[in-house]
Amino acid sequence: MQAADRRRINAPAGGTTPPVFNAPKDVQLQRPSRTRTANEHRKIFLRTGIVPSASGSAYFELPPQRQSDEREIFAPSSSNLKISCTVHGPRPLPRNAQFSPNLLLSANIKFAPFATRNRRGYVRDGTERDLSVHLETALRGVVIGERFPKSACDVVITVLEGEEDSWWVDSSEDSGGGNRSGWGAMTVLAGCITAASAALVDAGIDCLDLVSGGVAAITSDAFTTVEQSKEVLILDPSPAEHETISAACVVAYLQSRDEITEMWLKGDPGSREQMEKLVDEAVKAATLSRTVLEDAVKDGVDMKMKMKNQANDSSGASKQNTSKGENESGDIIMTD
Repeated sequence: MQAADRRRINAPAGGTTPPVFNAPKDVQLQRPSRTRTANEHRKIFLRTGIVPSASGSAYFELPPQRQSDEREIFAPSSSNLKISCTVHGPRPLPRNAQFSPNLLLSANIKFAPFATRNRRGYVRDGTERDLSVHLETALRGVVIGERFPKSACDVVITVLEGEEDSWWVDSSEDSGGGNRSGWGAMTVLAGCITAASAALVDAGIDCLDLVSGGVAAITSDAFTTVEQSKEVLILDPSPAEHETISAACVVAYLQSRDEITEMWLKGDPGSREQMEKLVDEAVKAATLSRTVLEDAVKDGVDMKMKMKNQANDSSGASKQNTSKGENESGDIIMTD
């Protein structure tokens, strides 16, 4: 139960949808459909060094699904994912703290109050705490903590806009949660893992490898007009585009070492073979995310080197001007 703030004018927890008097068939026609293939990932925007005051930072974004003009409605059909990550540290522990031979790593994920359709509270709820535990486990397997004794590092993630668990019509019909709850959090976790990895590299913390997050799901509905199937394995699912999702899996994958530092499986995949295929598809999605992660890290390093060279050039020019001014200040030079 969240504590109420008596000094703040609290708005309603959920927004109101304008009345649209359409037949049920017309409403279902407005449902967003997946136009990507099963093995196609959404485009990812990732950039490092967005917060100068932090040791390292990164911004991660997934665009929403584009809809045709005849399907546009007043309420947005699907949301995109926007994540901001900052890394504070490594910094020395206080004197009264217990000695630690390894780096004390902590992860904190917090949804902004406006991140989802229903307004989130200021106090962390169970979903945010669970996501923080998953993220911390994924990062502990990649950070080399032995190189930072008696030090601590905080990874703070703010979800500016989160993936919805289902389409807004389905969420209004099933307000109690049920089987549709929790699917959007898996996409959020995959994005948090990728953003945190980029921020750690930007902070200069030694890691074994770049860790990238990937998510895959098993859907029981047809998601394209060409391909018709009862159960389909897809990469990077958007819950708003599917009526039913049987199972989903999120992995934190190290490509160069071929290791998984964290895995979260939700739902009933059916058989063991189907579960292994689902994990393999999640690894494939993480591999696709790694390509964007590598480019973002390289761009961040190039930008830092460019700024450092510009600073050195400006300091060298200022020293030359200073020495030239001293020679022209009226000093007596003895000549033969």
